[in-house]
Amino acid sequence: MTDNLETRPVPEPLKRPIRVGVLVSGGGSNFANMLKLRENGLLAADFPLVIASRPDCGGLTVARNAGVRAETVTRREFKSTEEFSSRVFSLIREAEVDLVVLAGFLCLLRVPPDFENRVMNIHPSLIPAFCGKGLYGAKVHESVLARGAKVSGCTVHFADNLYDHGPIIVQKTVPVLENDTPQTLASRVFYAECEAFPEAIRLFASGRLVVTESRCRILDSDGSNR
Repeated sequence: MTDNLETRPVPEPLKRPIRVGVLVSGGGSNFANMLKLRENGLLAADFPLVIASRPDCGGLTVARNAGVRAETVTRREFKSTEEFSSRVFSLIREAEVDLVVLAGFLCLLRVPPDFENRVMNIHPSLIPAFCGKGLYGAKVHESVLARGAKVSGCTVHFADNLYDHGPIIVQKTVPVLENDTPQTLASRVFYAECEAFPEAIRLFASGRLVVTESRCRILDSDGSNR
């Protein structure tokens, strides 16, 4: 995948629940939020597959408790990122998903051409600040506080072949308070994530996301530019 993506045709809105494949490396809290929203009628989505990068991921338990197929693909079992990615996307194709979401997935992937602009990642900062290789989880919030930032937040973006890179879809901001710890800031950012990720999925399902070069445009509900 290149940094300058060609303009894509405006996608057609789905007339059924979107099929979402979820990749996790931790507790699966974002996935649990998506399941809750679906249960409450706030997210029209089916989840045919969850893939974890470790066998001890809490996200696997979340999936199994919800009756969702759960698989483990461990990075160290493969010689290269390409081989690892090939196995991951083989399972994804088998599950016939429309969209892949990286919900705290910490392994680098090579996104194949048929999934360009169909893989979303969420990062707990306002990209391009406090992101990139090695900056994940508590490390992000520690860096925000150490720098003395006044705001933080989260970013949902289309994933490409670099860490925390690719066209930005949705960003939400939260204040950084004087007495914040990495834990209190993480909690506030997570609430923002619970809004941002489902919003991005809904926009994708409604055919309102168009990537032009390295930018993602959001169309109004009537198909015009925002």
